[in-house]
Amino acid sequence: MTEAAGLESVIEVRDLVRKFRRKQALAGVDITVPRGVVYGLVGENGAGKTTLLKHILGSLRAQSGSVRVFGMDPVKEPVAVLSQLGYLSEDRDIPGWMRVGEAIGYTQAFYPGWDEAYAESLRERFELDERAKIKTLSRGEKAKCGLLLALAYRPPLLVLDEPSSGLDPSARHDILEAIVRTVADEGRTVLFSSHLLDEVERVADVVAMIHRGKVVFEESLDSIKARHGRLLVSREEEDGPAPELPGLLHASGGGREWTLVCEGELDALRTEATARGLLVLEADTPSLEDVFLARVAPGKRKGTVS
Repeated sequence: MTEAAGLESVIEVRDLVRKFRRKQALAGVDITVPRGVVYGLVGENGAGKTTLLKHILGSLRAQSGSVRVFGMDPVKEPVAVLSQLGYLSEDRDIPGWMRVGEAIGYTQAFYPGWDEAYAESLRERFELDERAKIKTLSRGEKAKCGLLLALAYRPPLLVLDEPSSGLDPSARHDILEAIVRTVADEGRTVLFSSHLLDEVERVADVVAMIHRGKVVFEESLDSIKARHGRLLVSREEEDGPAPELPGLLHASGGGREWTLVCEGELDALRTEATARGLLVLEADTPSLEDVFLARVAPGKRKGTVS
């Protein structure tokens, strides 16, 4: 077993700072990606997700702080890091003049551990014609081709940047459910960045939320949901400001009925609301989207954080 294989964490970022002229892109970011998990990185466009991924891939050097992938600096040891990493960019980055079969053959030449049988099974599963030119493929087919190229040498780490952006539901399902989950179940690690919070919630084990270059929180999805509650309450007064509760993050509504998203244990929140004279009509666990909007993006429409 190599030293990298024995590490409990695949990625460790500590106090990472990055400025572009006057813009603070990353402000002391700390994240840890454990081995064998699906790790979701969420945030609004411009929050710093792509900048963070570029540091992890070694295409940007840390101005301050440190980045370690498999215990190595990806800038100083790019070959050692990238040989263990599969990457699918949002732009797909496959030459349009190539045919699918040519792209597979070209990529295979760089990786001694390429699994031809696995590559062929993925091509058939994704229904990709090996004779088709990349430029003629649909957006979903290009994403599937890019994912095949990233997966076929069975890297221990898969990095996906907005993997299902602009894809139809069928393609999204193939990539996020059938593939991402399978990779993690084999003991490999997936880091994916997305602004589609419903799909992050569906597949992620751990979630890091970035806002204005800072990590709002980083923890298991179960823990995030367990420490937040959502209450629909009614009060006697018709007018006035939103009701107050300990840990209140966001209130929406008006008049007598209000929806309150709070940080706190659900039963305790329900008890406190009743003690304050509020009638609790509903009490449940908020979605990841509800938590995000309550914390960093009030007033955003539901569905995305873009």
